[in-house]
Amino acid sequence: MTQPFSGDRVILRDLGFYGFHGVLSEEKSLGQRFFVDLECGLDLSAPALTDEIGTAVSYADIYDVVKGAFEIKRVNLIEALAQNIVDAVFGAFADVQWIVVRVRKPEAPIAMVRGEAAIELHRQRSEG
Repeated sequence: MTQPFSGDRVILRDLGFYGFHGVLSEEKSLGQRFFVDLECGLDLSAPALTDEIGTAVSYADIYDVVKGAFEIKRVNLIEALAQNIVDAVFGAFADVQWIVVRVRKPEAPIAMVRGEAAIELHRQRSEG
């Protein structure tokens, strides 16, 4: 049995979205930029050995699921946004065994000159 968050993975980084997530009324009405980083753990042996697209989980399909999860429901907290992404990816791709998702908010409403606020969730598919 492999350890969680180890082994093969599909990685998507710096996925940029514009959304209306947040607690403050300005965030809900004006919106802001968000960036998502995602690592999906799954066995990539078959596509690596066969070079056949039908044996792979498409990173383009993963992107579409992430985008849909980002856009379908407005939330107050980026933790909830990240969990929605996790749930959508697990629901769409049975081969994905674990996910690390980071949601970054570069215009978070805090007095910073440079930087971003972010959260990261580590989730493993539950057995059963």
